[in-house]
Amino acid sequence: MGITYGRLSSRPRTLGRWNLGYDRFGNNLTDIGGLGITYYRLGNRPRTFGQWTLEYDHLGSRLRRIGPYELGSDWHGNRLRTLGPLILHYGRFGNRPSQVEISDEYGSLPDDLLLALFLVLHMEAVEKERAGRRSIAGA
Repeated sequence: MGITYGRLSSRPRTLGRWNLGYDRFGNNLTDIGGLGITYYRLGNRPRTFGQWTLEYDHLGSRLRRIGPYELGSDWHGNRLRTLGPLILHYGRFGNRPSQVEISDEYGSLPDDLLLALFLVLHMEAVEKERAGRRSIAGA
């Protein structure tokens, strides 16, 4: 499974056989493989993905659930560790996922879970990029 990127940007355009859609300004991911993503009116936080609702913590800053899949983070809460039956392992420096493991009960990765994983990792990447821009602007 591969990810292709736009020629003039670092924005993903396809995930395997699924097309990725963005809003007219190219800021928000609005579609993954035909499953629409809606956002809260004020902000960049997704509200739904296809028919699933996204649930956040009581402060609204950390994603806790996407549809039927619960998310788990590391102790500091800055890295996704689990998404439903998936366990994420990180590379040598701990900042990029390097491997995804699925529990034996599934056998193979369902498409909806793969697309949910992409959405969550994309959201993390966008947030890190925005935080970097804020720190540069504040310096």
